[in-house]
Amino acid sequence: MNFKTKKFDFPTTQFFNEDTEKKQIYLHHTAGGGNAELVYKWWSSNPERVATCVVIGENGDIVQGFSSKKWAYHLGLKTNTFKEFKLPFKSLDKISIGVELCCWGNLNEIDGKFYNYVNREVDPKKVITLDKPFRGFEHWYNYSDEQINSLKELLLYWGKTYEIPLDYNEDIFSLNSRALSGAKGIYTHNSVRKDKVDIYPHPKLIEMLKSLK
Repeated sequence: MNFKTKKFDFPTTQFFNEDTEKKQIYLHHTAGGGNAELVYKWWSSNPERVATCVVIGENGDIVQGFSSKKWAYHLGLKTNTFKEFKLPFKSLDKISIGVELCCWGNLNEIDGKFYNYVNREVDPKKVITLDKPFRGFEHWYNYSDEQINSLKELLLYWGKTYEIPLDYNEDIFSLNSRALSGAKGIYTHNSVRKDKVDIYPHPKLIEMLKSLK
């Protein structure tokens, strides 16, 4: 393991402290600010066991709340989604690893300025405009190079540790039967939820994912 993680004192009541077989990796972003530790503080403030084992800050810091061998709810699965694909419901949270990138997500442009979903203005230097809109939005808060590099290290480590194939598939940005059936691989939150927008198809992120094979 060539990367360093910062341990966060995350209560064991906030995740399921049991080892489970891992088949999938799901990429998320937080829809919040760049401080990874604040994400864990928020998760610690409520009784729900919703979390990912690591959060990557905007500066590339990898903050770990619990081992990737353990699990917590991070997908918010809907039974109707499985029915739509004529598949039986699977507890994918239990067999997957979740990772969050600190990022505000989709942005609105008003009079040449950019705003996040809580109407805070965003530095235009941290905005990326996609060639093709995703989920109806063309402007997004940028995933930093540091985040993408840290994510790459994690994916390589998890892929080797859990024997999860790291092949890139274009369908990970939309609902797909592979993810819902529990097939091994890397996915995004969009793969199992039609109402989510994380992760978005960031060009450098895709380039990195393609380089993993």
